[in-house]
Amino acid sequence: MTTRELFNSIMHYGEFDRMPVIHWGGWTETRERWIAEGMPADVDEHEYFNADPLGYWVVNDPGLFPAFEVEILEETDEYKIYRNSDGVVCKEWKHKSSIPQYTDYLLKNRQDWPEFKKRLQPDPARIPADLDDRIEKAKESGQILIAGAGSMIGWIRNWMGVENLAYICYDDRDLLSEMVDTIADLVCWQLDIVLPKVKVDIGWGWEDICFRTGPLVSPQVFKECAVPGYKKISSKLREYGVDLYAVDCDGMIDDLVPLWLEGGVNVMFPVEIGVWNADPMEFRRKYGKELRVFGAINKLEIAKGPAAIDAEIERRIPLMKQGGYVPLPDHLVVPDTSLLDYKYYLDRIRSLRF
Repeated sequence: MTTRELFNSIMHYGEFDRMPVIHWGGWTETRERWIAEGMPADVDEHEYFNADPLGYWVVNDPGLFPAFEVEILEETDEYKIYRNSDGVVCKEWKHKSSIPQYTDYLLKNRQDWPEFKKRLQPDPARIPADLDDRIEKAKESGQILIAGAGSMIGWIRNWMGVENLAYICYDDRDLLSEMVDTIADLVCWQLDIVLPKVKVDIGWGWEDICFRTGPLVSPQVFKECAVPGYKKISSKLREYGVDLYAVDCDGMIDDLVPLWLEGGVNVMFPVEIGVWNADPMEFRRKYGKELRVFGAINKLEIAKGPAAIDAEIERRIPLMKQGGYVPLPDHLVVPDTSLLDYKYYLDRIRSLRF
């Protein structure tokens, strides 16, 4: 059974006897540590760990097109300040991995929206010229086949920043709905081009709009403005027989889970455990088998060594046995994790039998 077949059997509550062994990746500093501890510097990590990638993206998300021109505004030995391809001014440190500091945005309000809206329109040039070759390679890979499904709120937050997003949630909710609808229409246009050519396993959206106490936008705003976009995309996926739709969102997602399910999103990734102690089994008890989980292995426990790893995996086995759950670290592997401990974690997942 290929990884793709195994994933589909698990997520559709079929027969399975093991879990996929998936290597998502680590921070730059994590890789540097592993190289210092013996991993060859030029190695493909998936080959080295004998683990599969997260999946094979047949087509990526249809973002701004054309993107804004990247412009360096200031640069020193320690940092650079630049306007990125989303039109956002960022300060980025050169010698450490971190989220950049965002200081200015081209999109602030309704007056700025037309410049972005025109970059979110269908265009044949968006479709990769080698799409057919990519599809054939995807089919041959045996990996989970993924179609990018955009972002209803996360992209907008990136383009305009948290404060400007907060203002339009209060002052101009119709604008937020229009932004979501524009993105959803673009995603559906791309799916109509790609999905007649290949049966993917899952649509994959991205948000990252939650922190340790909950979401950036209220459930009320999310239901009113974002859920219609999810419904449009999930309906399009189902037209082509794709009944799995994932959202990648870090942080405490509890308040948004029922709204994602209402919108047709039925796979939660990566379900960070965090200081709020997310419980994927409680999600299952509350929402039933329509909700699937991909992740939910506390990355910080992997760094603590074999005993902690064993305990973390053992507490997820009841959910694994139910189906609809594929274990994976709940974010990139942290630099505190030794090469030996990470190999131990992968070997423990590899050894599981049901």
